[in-house]
Amino acid sequence: MPAPDAPPGHESTRTDRTVLDARDISRALTRISHELLERNKGATDLVLLGLHTRGVPLARRVAEKIAAVEGAPVAVGELDVTMYRDDLRSQPTRRAHKTALPPGGIDGKVVVLVDDVLFSGRTIRAALDALADLGRPAAVRLAVLVDRGHRELPIRADHVGKNLPSALAERVSVRLAEVDGTDEVTIS
Repeated sequence: MPAPDAPPGHESTRTDRTVLDARDISRALTRISHELLERNKGATDLVLLGLHTRGVPLARRVAEKIAAVEGAPVAVGELDVTMYRDDLRSQPTRRAHKTALPPGGIDGKVVVLVDDVLFSGRTIRAALDALADLGRPAAVRLAVLVDRGHRELPIRADHVGKNLPSALAERVSVRLAEVDGTDEVTIS
C-alpha cells in the first residue's frame, strides 16, 4: 500500500510497530487512576471529561478503575471540541460529536481532561476554550494515554500513560476495543 504522501507507484516502507498492547494499556490506565486519586486525595469533586473520539472510552475506563478503588462512582462526561479548533478553515470536514456533562456539571469541580494522544497541544487548547463556555472548574488537569512530544503550545499532561518520543513524520495510532475492536498503540 502506498504511503499517503508517496507518489503513485511507490510502495510504503513504513511498518507498524506495537508500542502498547492491551495489557500495557490497562496497566497505564490503572497507574493514571491511582495518580489521580493520590493527587486529588480521593474521588470527591472529581469529573473526568473524555475528548472525542478515543478519550471518551479512556475516561470511562479510568472512572471504572477509580470506582473499584474508592467504592463509589466517578462523574464522567464527553467533550466535543470541534467548533473550538483553530484548524477548521484548513480541515472543515470534521464531524461534530456531542458534549455531555455529568449531572452536577463542572463548576467548582476538579476536571480531568482525558485524551488518547498529546501531540501539538492544539486539541487541549480547544478543550480549555470549550470548558470556559461550560462552567468554572476549581482546577483542570490533563491525562493522556500517550505523549509523543512536538508541542506547538505550552501545554503538558499531568498524567501520562507512556511518553513516546517520535519523529514528526511518524504516525502514532491508538486503537481501542470500544471504537476499533482491539486495544493497541502503534507507531509507523
